Amino acid sequence: MRSNLWIILKKELRELFRDKKSLAMMLIIPIFIPFLILMMSFLFEAQSTTDISEYNKIGFAYELTDTEKELLNSMEVEIHTGSENEMREAYENDEIYLYVTKSNFNYTIHSNSSEASMYASTFIEGYFESYKNILQHEYLANEGIDANEVLNIITVTEETTEKDSYFANYIKNYAFLFIIMAITVSATYPATDTTAGEKERGTLETLLTFPMKSKDIILGKFFSVSLSSLITGVLSFVLTYITLFISKDLFSIYENANLLYSWQAIVLGLVIILVYSFFISGLCIAIASKSKTFKEAQSALTPLTFISLFPGMIAFMINITTNNLIAFIPFLNMTMIFTDINNGIYNILHILIMLISSIVYIAIIMYVIIKQYKSEKVLF
Repeated sequence: MRSNLWIILKKELRELFRDKKSLAMMLIIPIFIPFLILMMSFLFEAQSTTDISEYNKIGFAYELTDTEKELLNSMEVEIHTGSENEMREAYENDEIYLYVTKSNFNYTIHSNSSEASMYASTFIEGYFESYKNILQHEYLANEGIDANEVLNIITVTEETTEKDSYFANYIKNYAFLFIIMAITVSATYPATDTTAGEKERGTLETLLTFPMKSKDIILGKFFSVSLSSLITGVLSFVLTYITLFISKDLFSIYENANLLYSWQAIVLGLVIILVYSFFISGLCIAIASKSKTFKEAQSALTPLTFISLFPGMIAFMINITTNNLIAFIPFLNMTMIFTDINNGIYNILHILIMLISSIVYIAIIMYVIIKQYKSEKVLF
């Protein structure tokens, strides 16, 4: 039995490493992950270092005091003044990014949800905070009160240590999601070729005439596809870690941020890559085995790429937290639990549920594949 399994495995691996498309899927796809990480980091950097000229055109529908003008000039604000109607028209014509109206001591900021307007809103809110502080100091000074004793009752200092930032957490979590997607893509081609491809070429019929058990044939195909997926996953993980290490010094947004995976995240990440490689390889073989042609199998397997990516992506967007139910859900459970570990949350129950349920899913998939290879309707 073992010798037959080894024969099948060697045959599948020989075909796998001879096929340029399989090698491309296995070795080239991981190279795209560093590019995705660098591109996303560049976009984050661009957002956080937006030039002031892109949001400093502010309209004021009231007469500014000398103090306000001095403060606005020090903040490099391009001042536009006029009536409320004139400022509204200038705003609608995109000549200014927002405008401010005043009624007694009440100021109203008029803006919208555009990116430039949002930057301008944050900018002008900072201005009003500074202006309010100046007025408070002037009022207290006129009353003969030391403003520092009233306004600076407490002193706050900040000691910056290496910590997780929003951008660092975001890029680390999405990087692992890209790794899961890369493993999925890597599994689809060899799984298609070793099942529907062999049917189409007529080599599967010849293979089944050999004095071998169908179980040996199935396991040989399964382990070869799993090995391809595993190589992709480990290579992607290594390249991701190297890219994060380089990005830490390359982008200012990661300054003082903990951008590298902890040793716990690395260990769990490798375990998840191993388990997911077996899971997705078996699933791809099970789906592709029911297809009659290579093209039909490719079409059937295409949705898996999106299924491996979008559940985790949506969970990140709406900030879903891991619970016992999510730990059961395939695709989603692995990315969510890795995210928890990455964020310093260690829930042993969730990890065990994820691992045990994944093993059960793999066993069910293998049972389905074995039934398929015993069915002449499916094979021929």
